[in-house]
Amino acid sequence: MKKIVSHVLGFIFVVLLAACGGNEANDAQNENVETDETVTIKALNWHFDEEEYVVPSGETTIELINESGNHGIIIREANGGEDVVLNKQGSTIATLAPGEYDIICSIPCGSGHADMTATLVVT
Repeated sequence: MKKIVSHVLGFIFVVLLAACGGNEANDAQNENVETDETVTIKALNWHFDEEEYVVPSGETTIELINESGNHGIIIREANGGEDVVLNKQGSTIATLAPGEYDIICSIPCGSGHADMTATLVVT
């Protein structure tokens, strides 16, 4: 009898562990999802590599590469009315509606920080 109870408890424990770990695996997969469209924004000391970036509307990967200095970006109200924020080099996925959006540097980077802006045009 003790052996059966032990097996049943072991089975329940395994099922609970599998259920708890399932979400973590799905979250990890969602972080690695790539979209058809990618916009790469390169940040240098006090400017971006382009004044204007153009992408089609829809789900887009936004990638920030710091070529010099330490920068982050905020794209005002671009993701369904919410800001897109990258406070360090990396990427995120956003759903972009047609329009023009301001890109600003989010990390004070020196004397030219206030002028570090660009535009994202979504067609």
